[in-house]
Amino acid sequence: MNHEHPDNEDLHFWSFIDHAVHRASRELPGVDPLAMRLVLSLTRAANMLVYDLESTVHRPRGWSWPGFRVLFAIWLTGPVEAKKVAELSGMSRAAVSALVNTLERDGLVSRTRSPHDGRAVDLNLTESGLQAITAAFQAHNEREQEWAGSLSTDEQKTLVTLLEKLTAHSLRFEVRQRT
Repeated sequence: MNHEHPDNEDLHFWSFIDHAVHRASRELPGVDPLAMRLVLSLTRAANMLVYDLESTVHRPRGWSWPGFRVLFAIWLTGPVEAKKVAELSGMSRAAVSALVNTLERDGLVSRTRSPHDGRAVDLNLTESGLQAITAAFQAHNEREQEWAGSLSTDEQKTLVTLLEKLTAHSLRFEVRQRT
């Protein structure tokens, strides 16, 4: 049997980056291979980390990653308007609204009319929501420590500085983000 791309069988999640950079650079000579490698590596690492946290910490508690993000934002800022939760969690207002419906039904979140704007809704954790998010975040942070443990303290600080520099630079061009 003749395969059109026999080397594709040897590709895996991480080796695909080398393959993609090499192939895209060959197909489109104007491609910046270093920028491409940086963004591919960053997004793959972030996706891998999020999937790991969701599957090991949050799914066993019955939450999705977005559900955790909403509870986390409310925990650390509540009482807080739903639109602020959307902004802080990087999610759309519609997504937050749908998640809050579920979290309220599960007894983790309560809604009240905002005292300063009768049209706005403030979100707060219930007592069981507070207990749930603090227990979940302890497990979440233990997993964060496992991830960060492959780097020395100085390397962790350097990476944080570099990521902050990368995101601060995004203000110089029109970066789309949820608002």
